Amino acid sequence: MATVVDRPWHRRKGVRQTWFGSIEALKEVGVTEVVLAINYRPEVMINFLKDFEDKLGITITCSQETEPLGTAGPLALARDKLADGSGEPFFVLNSDVISEYPFAELIEFHKSHGGEATIMVTKVDEPSKYGVVVMEEATGRVDRFVEKPKIFVGNKINAGIYLLNPSVLDRIELRPTSIEKEVFPQIAADQKLYAMVLPGFWMDVGQPRDYITGLRLYLDSIRKKSAARLATGAHVAGNVLVHESAKIGEGCLIGPDVAIGPGCIVEDGVRLSCCTVMRGVRIKKHACISNSIIGWHSTVGQWARIENMTILGEDVHVCDEVYSNGGVVLPHKEIKSSILKPEIVM
Repeated sequence: MATVVDRPWHRRKGVRQTWFGSIEALKEVGVTEVVLAINYRPEVMINFLKDFEDKLGITITCSQETEPLGTAGPLALARDKLADGSGEPFFVLNSDVISEYPFAELIEFHKSHGGEATIMVTKVDEPSKYGVVVMEEATGRVDRFVEKPKIFVGNKINAGIYLLNPSVLDRIELRPTSIEKEVFPQIAADQKLYAMVLPGFWMDVGQPRDYITGLRLYLDSIRKKSAARLATGAHVAGNVLVHESAKIGEGCLIGPDVAIGPGCIVEDGVRLSCCTVMRGVRIKKHACISNSIIGWHSTVGQWARIENMTILGEDVHVCDEVYSNGGVVLPHKEIKSSILKPEIVM
């Protein structure tokens, strides 16, 4: 689980663990510093986000765990960055969630109720699969949490977006701790925890199939709010996001629901749908990719067919005319023969 903590309003600092989908939205409400709370190879994340840092004019640093500290322990570890005596609250975001980010509205709501913490909740169709947040509809005050209820008690679940006063840090010890199961129930028992319903879409993207669904929801949101960011042209079908440095060949058909990252090269006659193509990928002539994730600096050969939730790790090279049916390929591999059924390639 990953966490972002951001300090709104004046000085505005923050903590974040492993994803950057929300950083632009944080910047819009004045965030100037993001601290990644991670426990493995922080230099990889910092190097990856350096360009993003420069582009937005936002500082990104790390708070490294020597052991996994759960969803609350990282906040105790970063206490010196969050509790500076100003009394300003800070954001905490789970990194495996994609959603709307109404941070300005969240700040306003938090200031209005005077509690210690605010969580965002989202409505789901099958609440029995989740931990349900039981709250007063009129005020938003959280009464209790019910884990996977067998009878209906509500349809709102934790959306993984929080705004916390520094006093919350006094409730967290520097040890593996769950903010959802240990910290929030304490605050709710003291009647100081409030919830705000998240408008728009929400998706937990911790699993590849959910990531592709989250991509579709995200692109739909862009279409509604800033359609000019999406690609257009005879080669585009549906919602497609292409980085300005990517190059697209002749006779391609791209979309729907495709994201193409920086420095990618898509050669002539390629077909892409429902997929993410990450930084530095080369897709050779007449390859076909659907419902898959292509990792950084990978290559897909001519006439190759990649489908059914195939995942290529970093620097994977798929040879010409190879077929992958749901293969999960670890980094730095060369695939010379077809993967006929879903399997992991070590």
